[in-house]
Amino acid sequence: MRKLLDKTLLNDHVILAVILLNSIVIFLIESGMNTLLLIGLDMACTVIFLLEMIAKHVCLGVRNYWHDGWNCMDGVLVLLSLPSLVIPFLDVTMFNFSVVLSLRLLRVIRFMRVFHFFPNVAQVGQGLMRALRDSGVVLIGFSVILLLFGLINCSLYREVAPEYFATPLRSVYSVFRVFTVEGWYEIPDAIAAATSPLVGRLTRFYFCFLLAAFGILGLSLINSVFVDAMVADNNDDVKEQLTRIEQQQACLEQEIKELKEMLKK
Repeated sequence: MRKLLDKTLLNDHVILAVILLNSIVIFLIESGMNTLLLIGLDMACTVIFLLEMIAKHVCLGVRNYWHDGWNCMDGVLVLLSLPSLVIPFLDVTMFNFSVVLSLRLLRVIRFMRVFHFFPNVAQVGQGLMRALRDSGVVLIGFSVILLLFGLINCSLYREVAPEYFATPLRSVYSVFRVFTVEGWYEIPDAIAAATSPLVGRLTRFYFCFLLAAFGILGLSLINSVFVDAMVADNNDDVKEQLTRIEQQQACLEQEIKELKEMLKK
């Protein structure tokens, strides 16, 4: 029985194939192809995921299953997706559309399980957490600058361009658009069209400064700090290898020196 489970429900390749099949099925269903075959395949995949979860509980035990991080994530996603089994039997007219939409969403999120099939995903996760920790000060500083210029622009342009700066929150979002080079020219152009030529030219210069200083240079700095922290473990490995090479070189030099002294004698 255990060998059969190892070849089927406990085989990562089989489960990955089921996940890929289920993704294709749901893509077709969400595209409007609500055939009985596709609905049946979707329900069968959900049942397979449930059986896999039960099989792991039997083989590993409840405590060991939920102690493992990946199994915990898989189990939660499977449990959340179980209500999707009732979608084909729902009378949509009897339910609020948001209820049906929520059930469909629960069916889709099960594909997050595919993450732990990625190679070296644990190392990537550790690098991401390290990068967030190391670049935290830079991110906080950037957020403060974003808030500062959001409040400044809200005070300056609230009456001139209320669609962008009517409230502090909307103003911060508009400044964030400028920092990310997302339609940044539309905002100063709208302000220039509603003000005098002099104010319009000064406004364009001011937004060009924001874009260059914080959109291009600022985000490049954040990106460089983040990437450097992400690959810090690789740098540590290189340093360790260089240290070993230097030690071996020192040993070889010492041996050569001793051989020369022996030859002289």
